[in-house]
Amino acid sequence: QVQLLESGGGSVQVGGSLRLSCAASGRTSLNYNMGWFRQAPEKEREFVVAISWDGAIIYYADSVKGRLTISRDNAKNTVYLQMNSLKPEDTAVYYCAASHGRWGQDPLKYEYWGQGTQVTVSS
Repeated sequence: QVQLLESGGGSVQVGGSLRLSCAASGRTSLNYNMGWFRQAPEKEREFVVAISWDGAIIYYADSVKGRLTISRDNAKNTVYLQMNSLKPEDTAVYYCAASHGRWGQDPLKYEYWGQGTQVTVSS
């Protein structure tokens, strides 16, 4: 079992920045591919970005390319999401997820999920 805990959410104005963190605990000796997803009110959960266990492969959703950057520090069992130039449409609950096997843009491929952290961008 792996437990994921997101932090760093909050309220910012348009154009502002936030840095989300996702700390893993439990069975972290296995290398996990990690993803960030988000869900706005009355919308389906959508893919944001994913990173392979070694950081060598990264996938971004087109809507966040150039503004959001994912990174990971395996020594700290933590994944980060640097969010710049935020827009109102970025408002959502952000979830991190972990997959030991298949991964990518499909949330069904992820085995473990955090509880989420709220990001609100106001104009």
